[in-house]
Amino acid sequence: MPLHDHFSLPLSASRPWEGFYSAWTTVIAQELNRILPAEYVAIPQSSRGSMVEIDAIALELSPASGTSGSALTWSPSQPEWSGTVDWSARDLFEIRIFENNDNPRVVGAIELISPANKDRPSSRQAFAGKCAGYLRLGIGLIIVDVVTSRLQDLHHQLLELLELDPPPEPILESTLYAVAYRTESREKARLELWRKSLAIASPLPTLPLWLATGLAIPVDLEVSYQASCRMLRIS
Repeated sequence: MPLHDHFSLPLSASRPWEGFYSAWTTVIAQELNRILPAEYVAIPQSSRGSMVEIDAIALELSPASGTSGSALTWSPSQPEWSGTVDWSARDLFEIRIFENNDNPRVVGAIELISPANKDRPSSRQAFAGKCAGYLRLGIGLIIVDVVTSRLQDLHHQLLELLELDPPPEPILESTLYAVAYRTESREKARLELWRKSLAIASPLPTLPLWLATGLAIPVDLEVSYQASCRMLRIS
């Protein structure tokens, strides 16, 4: 099913994007839980307002004791680009990590960018800062931007915040995109990214969500998008 424009008429009126995002995050979590190893679980979260929230997260429930399943035989392509990030110069963006069974630690996050994430400089800075916090802690990250009503490039803002020199060429502001990121939780770590341009009326890609060194789960955005459209009777 091709990508629809959820931020323009008629779809923005008949199927408001807030409802679609809620459905999509739920379906993404369902699809991840279908292929994740037993020691991981994906939980959808959503919140409207000033609080910045994760849209879908992967939690490690216990130390991995070996994994199996078809998902673990999947290997992502080589990163489009990689560079060194000096975390020692970064401000601290705090994410609390708990390593016991009562409080599982976050190991991966998927973010669906909303119009509110783009509406003013402070919002864009907050979103980029949250993503930088995930990467600082070695948390696997995917961001997805299908917002057509505001064209700011939050992926490039994140790269600028990390002060990469030189950063990759920015995505054109008129282009939608999805990006997967991988890094390590140490002062100077390699940042790797997988970036895919998106377009209305075109299918969505599959991206790697890195949960640990050597462990990436395929996130098939097209499968979850199709299921969400069927759920809401979008043809």
